[in-house]
Amino acid sequence: MQHPLIHIKALGMVDYEPTWRAMQRFTAERSADTVDEIWLVQHPPTYTQGQAGKPEHLLNPTDIPVVKIDRGGQITYHGPGQIVAYLLLDLHRWKINVRELVRLMERAVIDLLAEYGAQAEGREDAPGVYVGDAKIAALGLKIKKGCSYHGLSFNVDMDLSPFDNINPCGYEGLRVTQAIELGITVPWEELQAQLTQNLVHGLQRHLDKKRLLEQ
Repeated sequence: MQHPLIHIKALGMVDYEPTWRAMQRFTAERSADTVDEIWLVQHPPTYTQGQAGKPEHLLNPTDIPVVKIDRGGQITYHGPGQIVAYLLLDLHRWKINVRELVRLMERAVIDLLAEYGAQAEGREDAPGVYVGDAKIAALGLKIKKGCSYHGLSFNVDMDLSPFDNINPCGYEGLRVTQAIELGITVPWEELQAQLTQNLVHGLQRHLDKKRLLEQ
């Protein structure tokens, strides 16, 4: 079956706020013909606070900037050694709703970890991906004009200590882990490519399934 195009853009290390503003512009200016995109980035150390975020979840103010943004969810941390994938998608085009897209993003990470023998799961009550009781990937989306932006962050090989200054995603005492702690030592770029492939294939499978149901 023919699938919509997705442009994959590996942007490297980029500051958080200009990237967020660029996502907003892309979404505001897109038309029915605009090709969907996935942006792959890393960010310098940054805390991001979701739209309904509670300031008390920042436990210890530091010199790391806190950016108040328009995704759902509470506070999280971005830093070098973390894969961030932003999904700029027309949801109608992919016949997918927000809940389905969240599950699809979780599945992309779960399947990636499974390839390296690590068992992970999503949770209905707290979006994200967990290995045991520790979170390894955080999710957050904004939907505007039926299109998504923001996406997911997957901890690979980073300094986790900034997470100690927050209640990650608003959960007190939530442990955070990363791929390197699970013994996954393949190159960062390889994991990024595999995660991207999982996201794209997941979207394609979802669309094929919906089309079959409509026949």
